[in-house]
Amino acid sequence: MHTLMTIFFLFTFYFSSSLSAKTIHSERSLYRNISVEDQGDLRCLKFHTKQQKSQQSCLFKSNPQKLVFNYTKLLMSTLLLNSEPKNILIIGLGGGTLSNTFHQLYPETNITNVELDQAVIKVARQYFGYFENQHIKTITQDGRLFIKRAALKKQQYDLIILDAFNGDYIPEHLMTVEFLQEIKKILTTNGILAANTFSQSKLYNHESATYQAVYGDFYNVRGNLYSNRIIVAQKSTILKAKQQSKLDNNAKLLKQALARFDVDTNKLKRIMKVEHNWPKNTRLLTDQYSPVNLLKVQ
Repeated sequence: MHTLMTIFFLFTFYFSSSLSAKTIHSERSLYRNISVEDQGDLRCLKFHTKQQKSQQSCLFKSNPQKLVFNYTKLLMSTLLLNSEPKNILIIGLGGGTLSNTFHQLYPETNITNVELDQAVIKVARQYFGYFENQHIKTITQDGRLFIKRAALKKQQYDLIILDAFNGDYIPEHLMTVEFLQEIKKILTTNGILAANTFSQSKLYNHESATYQAVYGDFYNVRGNLYSNRIIVAQKSTILKAKQQSKLDNNAKLLKQALARFDVDTNKLKRIMKVEHNWPKNTRLLTDQYSPVNLLKVQ
C-alpha cells in the first residue's frame, strides 16, 4: 500500500540493518518506475520518483499476515464502526495487503480492488501473494472513473477505502468536494469512507475542511503527529453516545480476530477522535482548485 515521506524515513530507520536491499524485480510501467526489493525478511514494493523511492507496500516473508505499516493497522478502525461489511471497495492496490487482510477476516465478503497501473497488479500477484477468487476482483481503471460508473449502475458499498498514491502524493482529482460527493452516492446508508492521507502538510487544513463539507464530522485516526492519518467518514451523522457504545462492542468482538494481524482494537478505539483543528475559513479542494503538488510539503 501507499505511505507518505515521513513514514518512509521512519520506516527506513526502524528496519535498517547490515543487510543491503536486493532488487528482485524492476520495470518501467506506463506511469512510473517500479521495483521490488528484499532486505532480510522484508519485501517491499517501491515507486521511484525524481526525489526518492517511496515504499508502497511491504510484507514479512516469514509471516505475511502481520501488517507492516502502521497505517494499514489504523485502517482496521473502520471495522469498529461496521464489523460486518458485505461489499468493500479499495481504490489503490499496492501489494494487495488490505484486500488479503479483509478476505481472511471475511471470506464471504465481496471485495473490489481498483488500480490504474496494470504493472502494479502484476507485481502484487507475483511477489506479494495478492489473492483473487469469486469474491475478490481486480479492475484496471482510474478510481474516479470507476466510482462515476458505479453510481450510474447504482452499485453500493459498505466500506470504501482510498489508498491511491502516485509516489509523491494523492492524485488531485481524488481529493475534491466533487469526488467525495460522488463517493457518497455509492455508500450504503450506514456506509463508511476511509482515506489514507497526511498528518503533517499544508494540505491538512484543506483536506479536513473538504471532508467535513461533504460528510460532516469525521474521525481522525492517527498514532502520532508525524505519521499518516486515516480519515474515517460516515454517510450517516455521527451520534456520539450511540457511536461510543458501538466502538466498545466491536473492539471486544474483533479483538482476537485482529490480534493475528498485530492490530490492537483497544488502541484503535482510544485514538479515534473527532477533531476541529483547522481554521473555519479554510478553502475547500474542488475540481477547479486542487493544487496538491504545491500544498503537499509542510
